Amino acid sequence: MDIRQIQVRPAERSEESRHQELMGEHHYLGRLPKIGETLWYVAMWHNQWVALPSFSAAALKCAARDQWIGWSSRHKFDRLKLIANNSRFPILTDWHVPNLGSRILSLCQKRLPSDWQNTFGPPLVLLETFVDPQRFHGTVYRAANWILAGRTKGFRRSGKGYGAKTPSHKMIFLKPLQPDAQELLSRPILEPNLYTGAAKMTITADKMRTLPQFFADIPDPRRIQGRRHRLATVLAISAGAVLCGMRGYKAIADWANSLGQKARERFRCRKDESLAIDGKTMCNALDEKGYQTHIMSAIGHQTKSCHTRKK
Repeated sequence: MDIRQIQVRPAERSEESRHQELMGEHHYLGRLPKIGETLWYVAMWHNQWVALPSFSAAALKCAARDQWIGWSSRHKFDRLKLIANNSRFPILTDWHVPNLGSRILSLCQKRLPSDWQNTFGPPLVLLETFVDPQRFHGTVYRAANWILAGRTKGFRRSGKGYGAKTPSHKMIFLKPLQPDAQELLSRPILEPNLYTGAAKMTITADKMRTLPQFFADIPDPRRIQGRRHRLATVLAISAGAVLCGMRGYKAIADWANSLGQKARERFRCRKDESLAIDGKTMCNALDEKGYQTHIMSAIGHQTKSCHTRKK
């Protein structure tokens, strides 16, 4: 068998029943429900199925993975969609030949990012998988240069959350799809091309209005000259940014700059408004000294109010 002739492609809809049947026969965890973000692949050699690698959404909780990335729970809130889990990888009976598994993983890694993004939207930065050491040693993943990040704490996920511990602490392997995956995933602000469109951690309008009250009694040590906003407002915006997952001065500043006019008003900021300034000379209007009269006015674009008028 020449493993260079192996091909990997997504399972077609007409093949899903066969895919599930073989998965139930050849994987100790049984069939993989196609719920949410899930891609089923078929590895083939001369039109014969040899393996069924499948990828699903990342695990919600994984301390070793999170520690390797270097993000906090707030960071991962909207970034888990940048990670996929190699949830199943059975090699069918009679096809266990040297280097076959690492070859199939390599082919999956090449096409998975585009397949995933075309199907679900977000790009992929990192892959993860969990290996039961009582059954396997992770040899295929080690051969494919996956990183052993640690072991799970042994909690089993159930319909009511994370329950009693299992007897096995699974090994956690990671595969960066970009060389700077750790740095990209742990940034305070995601790059625009990595933005997933997922729900962001936010605070309500009522909380925005309430936050400045908590800082109202703090004396302001700043000089009067150059003050643009009250200290309570500055501290409230900083607290709001931290509550939404921002870390560091730049991240807080970027979050504050992204606030709209309504949000700034709730934080009691000085309102920003664009002004239209216009002036005219009244040709036939002379003052008591014989000078022509000049008129200037400033109109707010948003409020349509005349802020000043001067002759």
